[in-house]
Amino acid sequence: MNIYRYEENPLLTPLDVKPYHENFEVVGVFNAGVTEYNGETILVLRVAERPISENPNVVKTPVYNVNTKKLDIVEFHKGDGRYDFSDSRTITKRESGCFSYLTSLSYLRLARSKDGHHFTVEDTPFIYPSNIHETLGIEDPRVTKIEDTYYIYFSAVSPLGVGESMVSTKDFKTIKHHGMIFSPENKDVTIFPEKINGKYYALHRPVPKSTGSPQVWIAESENLLHWGNHQFLFGLRENMWDNGRIGAGAVPIKTDRGWLELYHGANKDDRYCMGAILLDLDNPTKILARSEEPILSPEAPYEVEGFFGNVVFSCGALVEGDTIKMYYGVADTSIACAEFSIKEVLDSLK
Repeated sequence: MNIYRYEENPLLTPLDVKPYHENFEVVGVFNAGVTEYNGETILVLRVAERPISENPNVVKTPVYNVNTKKLDIVEFHKGDGRYDFSDSRTITKRESGCFSYLTSLSYLRLARSKDGHHFTVEDTPFIYPSNIHETLGIEDPRVTKIEDTYYIYFSAVSPLGVGESMVSTKDFKTIKHHGMIFSPENKDVTIFPEKINGKYYALHRPVPKSTGSPQVWIAESENLLHWGNHQFLFGLRENMWDNGRIGAGAVPIKTDRGWLELYHGANKDDRYCMGAILLDLDNPTKILARSEEPILSPEAPYEVEGFFGNVVFSCGALVEGDTIKMYYGVADTSIACAEFSIKEVLDSLK
């Protein structure tokens, strides 16, 4: 399959984004939702900032305080044996095995482009943590346009867990908060862009704690807010590129052969690739075909090296004729874009 990576890649890097917080640095601008509005390509960027630490043995972590509406900075010394600092993204309590803090705070900012290649990033957040479900940040947005409304939903992270929250906008200036639509532990939600047989559908990725693995489910709704009739859709495949974890990626694309979903899959070494699955147009709980090999794998230097290397991770794509323009995060650091043919993707599925 022919893949065209933009010559300008990466399109946006941390150096292109000014920190919003004083004495912070931007460590990631990645995993963006994408849509079109008023003739422009809009990226809803995940921007990750962390406090600058003058002492290399001290890790500073930001936490949103719902009472003061400001950030509290918590400091940890790397010599503290109660915590594991081996993952640059998290601080994990050894006793529980679960992360207690994130080393950066993520929020959402807008970037606009006339040509889809060159973007201007707004200086202030578009969506910022605002409640107890978001005290550790908001991550990995997707954007589904239904009629004249853009629904933006994202992972809300706090000590209560990771769930999926949603806002909506008609003009990318004012937003309406709808609260959490999938409770913890859940993420990687993608909402189909139209009703199917009178119902809305969404893919989501629960994270079982007692038994089971992080795999993709499908749910339905009458109003986009209350979701039910949850069904397992597809899972990990042993000895394949997606045997570690999987999750929905871009908003499903309607084709004449079915709903094409570009999803991410990681192996047990945390190498993230993008693949595809085809769902029935009238019954999206029915799988028609799936990628045996990845559509896109981390190969370019900017995909292999970064804050968390060997990662390509898409939250959104645009379609122009037979061409898919997939915007994707690279190495948890920057944003890139690649183009490929819908027909070639469909023909590659088994």
